[in-house]
Amino acid sequence: MALILAEQEFDADGFDAPVIGIAADMGLHDSGRHCHRRHQLLFAAAGCITIELADTLCLLPPSRAAWIPAGTTHRVLMRGVVAYRSLYFAAELPFPAPPLQVVEVNPLLREVIERMAFWPWDWPVEKQAGLLAVFGEELQAARGENWRLPFPTDARLAAWLDSVHRGELPPRLNQLVEQVGASERTISRIFIRDTGMSYQAWRQQWRLLRAMELLADGTSAGETAQRLEFASDSAFIAFFRQHTGETPARYAQA
Repeated sequence: MALILAEQEFDADGFDAPVIGIAADMGLHDSGRHCHRRHQLLFAAAGCITIELADTLCLLPPSRAAWIPAGTTHRVLMRGVVAYRSLYFAAELPFPAPPLQVVEVNPLLREVIERMAFWPWDWPVEKQAGLLAVFGEELQAARGENWRLPFPTDARLAAWLDSVHRGELPPRLNQLVEQVGASERTISRIFIRDTGMSYQAWRQQWRLLRAMELLADGTSAGETAQRLEFASDSAFIAFFRQHTGETPARYAQA
């Protein structure tokens, strides 16, 4: 059995097989913070998945896959995700274990993920070996994508970050100064130190990831531009194309 209900409990660490796969259609889902003794691959054909790590937000757009190494504490949030697939791999792999990453899923890798997600949980080990080898080759060859946003850890920004985690749009730098009671220079120094990005670049990355999430949920480009406070629809379209290589309409359609 691999197809499960969204509310059904599942413990991947309770199996001995090299690969355990599950498939489900999800509505609203919050996994809570947890970790596995197994490596995990997350994939969804449609809908966005948000993965929260210790100090990093990772967005998994449609038709991409996230590799989460064993022992990584994480939280998975979903809204309207369909054709959700999750594969769990034994800690000892027959191929080099990749770091945490988001990769593009080509047609072959997608078919391999589908096959693994639906094979029986008691599938003989020797029958898993061939497809597992193909999976390892395709995963290592897949193009990586950087849809991650590190968060600053400075305590002076903790209360403000709580509002950002709840989905509030990060303000402009001069407005943030008023909220946290620190100078622009201090805030800029904190962001460079903790995230490797200026506050302006960090805010733009946040807006990009949020835009991808909204578009995947079916929000129009115009409404997305308005919610993220772009000066105009055309300004948002130009911003989105600059960072992703495609227009919001094409991204949403794909």
